[in-house]
Amino acid sequence: MNMGMGGAIERARYDIPAIVDGYARGFFLMADEEGKDLGWYSSRQRTLIPLDDRFRYPRSLRRVLNQGRFAIAINRAFRSVVEGCAARETTWISDELKEIYWELHCAGFAHSFEAWDGDELAGGILGLTIGGGFVGESMFYRVPDASKVALVKLVERLRDRGFCFFDAQMMNPHLERFGAYVVRSRDYDTLLRDARANPRTLV
Repeated sequence: MNMGMGGAIERARYDIPAIVDGYARGFFLMADEEGKDLGWYSSRQRTLIPLDDRFRYPRSLRRVLNQGRFAIAINRAFRSVVEGCAARETTWISDELKEIYWELHCAGFAHSFEAWDGDELAGGILGLTIGGGFVGESMFYRVPDASKVALVKLVERLRDRGFCFFDAQMMNPHLERFGAYVVRSRDYDTLLRDARANPRTLV
């Protein structure tokens, strides 16, 4: 991972158009390990979750989906999803970044895709819509399988809405099980250009 854009966040704090432009150019925001300094970062490669027939999930999860245990909602509890994503021993979602997400949400760019177990928020995914692309920032669960169900339902939603790509940023074994794959930064830049030319809405 490489640092990029220098101190742009200090010069344009809470300037939503500037922040959206940073994401549209392939950068993303992270705080340091102490949750203090917030900066722009880039990566030589990005992890994408396929929106075509390469997307897959375990048979055991199919049974959970068929049971219909979780109800899906969008933006019903945005702040709670952000807090859930940040509630871990080491987090890059600082208090400042939480407020930036909220401002992006109010401007229509940041969204929470949620799985509910009755009246309980069971899990969710936090992400940004950049034109016709969805940039996943983080996900969490409080009930087993909740975030996995949310992921499957989010992929279905992005397909139905004609999105160009689903960016998961960094690969991990969990995402590999869903068919996630890696692209080079220059290929990701091409996807971003296509996404900006073909805007879509999640809601």
